[in-house]
Amino acid sequence: MTRFILVHGAGDTGWSWYRLAAALRERGHEVIAPDLPGDDESLTLVDYADAVVDAVGGRRGGIVVGHSFGGFTAPIVAERLAADSLVLLAAMIPMPGESPDDWWSNTGFSAAVEAQAARDGGLTGNDDPFVGFYHDVPRATAEEAMDRERAHPSGAAMAAPWPLADWPSVPTRFVVCTEDRFFPPAFLRELARERLGVAADEIRAGHCVALSRPEELASMLVEYSAEVRG
Repeated sequence: MTRFILVHGAGDTGWSWYRLAAALRERGHEVIAPDLPGDDESLTLVDYADAVVDAVGGRRGGIVVGHSFGGFTAPIVAERLAADSLVLLAAMIPMPGESPDDWWSNTGFSAAVEAQAARDGGLTGNDDPFVGFYHDVPRATAEEAMDRERAHPSGAAMAAPWPLADWPSVPTRFVVCTEDRFFPPAFLRELARERLGVAADEIRAGHCVALSRPEELASMLVEYSAEVRG
């Protein structure tokens, strides 16, 4: 049995993992998917990491998975838990001292979105959430996800430098969603090479893969856990 610690992205709650969590539990694994604090503009990335560590209850190890904005929080958690592995899922990859506010311009995100939108007819970066985020998520599930949105992260978390001095000494995998219309796949592949020195793995899905392709994603994560155990 592997313990999977799931760190959600911006605007989300632990509910965003519910389909993946069910698939992992059916395979005999433990899942911890806490709600990170929201609706408090004073909280920082360290506070978010504290919430995850508290939910784990003092145990060490496990596989930490960070989705989207969770890429800023998950490495902090992985370091503090001495995790067995860290998986970044369609996630932001921070550099030491880089704030989330600065990440967008530092990485060339806007130019990458504009270039991909020119190729796909405006699907990438589309303001309609059913087009830009939830295009492959069941409609009722997408609507519930939007009903659950809240203010996370805070302004303080967005403005503060990423607190780690170095990337944690934890084996790290990066997963690109090949139909992602928020973070263009080519943009993330290059970012993973530049900032982590890894070749990204791929899954055929949009940005909200845990809601759209839970079985496929669960199988991928279980394969990672088998490699760690091996």
